[in-house]
Amino acid sequence: MRPPRDLQIIGDFVAITWEDGREQCLRAELLREVSPSAENMGEVDILGQRWGGDGPRRFPGVTVTGMSRVGNYAVTFEFSDGHRTGIYSWEYLSAIEETK
Repeated sequence: MRPPRDLQIIGDFVAITWEDGREQCLRAELLREVSPSAENMGEVDILGQRWGGDGPRRFPGVTVTGMSRVGNYAVTFEFSDGHRTGIYSWEYLSAIEETK
């Protein structure tokens, strides 16, 4: 998947414009809730056992304070609560649905 045409932090949201013209506006709290990090989601060992992470939970008031591209395939976000280890591939980010 190609990277977004535009990716910006605007207040409490991350605004994304994809190459096909589709636009997303995702709340920072939601991005933190669905962080694909091992801290949040856990890790699966070679035997299929999940270790750590208790899955998505709420993070009221959390904001995105920065972001960095990872190669040409993903982005990491820095959050106001100090979290910054989730790597959001373009496919993963594109699939996030704003529920509120």
